[in-house]
Amino acid sequence: MTRSMLIPDGGIDRARPALTSLLSAAPPETGPSSPLAEPGRLLVELDRRGELAMPLPGEGATAVRWAALAGWGRRDLPLARLIEGHTDAVSIVAQAGRTPRGGALYGVWAARSGGTGAHLVGTGDAAVLSGTVRFCSGAGTLGRALVVALGPSGSRIVDLPLDAEGIRRVPESWHAVGMAASDSIDVEFHGVPAPPERWLGGPGFYTDRPGFWWGGGGVASVWLGGAAGVLDEVHAVLRDTDPDPHQRAQLGELHAALAAADALLVRTAALIDAEPGLAHRTPVCTARAAVERCCRTVLDVTPRLVGVCGLSRRDGLERRLADLGVYLRQHHGERDLADLGAAILRDLP
Repeated sequence: MTRSMLIPDGGIDRARPALTSLLSAAPPETGPSSPLAEPGRLLVELDRRGELAMPLPGEGATAVRWAALAGWGRRDLPLARLIEGHTDAVSIVAQAGRTPRGGALYGVWAARSGGTGAHLVGTGDAAVLSGTVRFCSGAGTLGRALVVALGPSGSRIVDLPLDAEGIRRVPESWHAVGMAASDSIDVEFHGVPAPPERWLGGPGFYTDRPGFWWGGGGVASVWLGGAAGVLDEVHAVLRDTDPDPHQRAQLGELHAALAAADALLVRTAALIDAEPGLAHRTPVCTARAAVERCCRTVLDVTPRLVGVCGLSRRDGLERRLADLGVYLRQHHGERDLADLGAAILRDLP
């Protein structure tokens, strides 16, 4: 184990988290209306009721924040995707020494998939955004987005109102069944005004700040919540049957996988709060990899455990599996694992 994975020199007491499990609480209730069809509308309602407020990461309650994200992931992954994006944007704005504009609902649109992405063209007040950004979750609901664009001096975060001229949402640019309700479509920028007063931080601020890696832990917490939501469905299936020894063994496997990933996220949150001046990149990437492995186990074992009856007669189980399978691919598999391995080798004494 490398030094970066150990409890900091300040001792175990400084690193003790506020929670011992991100999944200890029941998933949040959202009232009588279902979030499954309209998570964007529900997001607006939750914001109106003040239910999206969370502690900022690195300020002593990171585990509490991640537990809230896991809870929403357990309730509904498309809704949790929008909540995670908004709360991540709020933390980025705070880390830049600003406050969010006018209480708006935010997203973070930073994808550069397949050669796409936003570009900052021009200088000063004449700067504009151009290009196409994929996977812009909440494109039809949000009021603002932090758009990460490449410019002559490096990447920049642009705090952009989404009613600005030159923004075009591309309908039907998402064809997957999984996460379809998150409204994660392509958005085109055609000369959208992006003067310096809309920029956050300096060049490279988006990825250079420690909070970039902490946000990755928040995403992993949502994945874990999604896996827990699948397991909730499995429990409901098994309560109505007489599980055989193989099913009981598979249930034990899933329970152990979730418990291990949960514990590692709690430990990682404690490291961040104990030393908030550090990015803790290797511990966060380790936790993300562990959660990804846990979720892949859930995706593999669950259909075999519940069988065709469980898949076809439980409202929501097949959808939960589809959502989790797509959302989980924010982890880049072997590419992310290779980066983690390289970091471990660099840390060897």
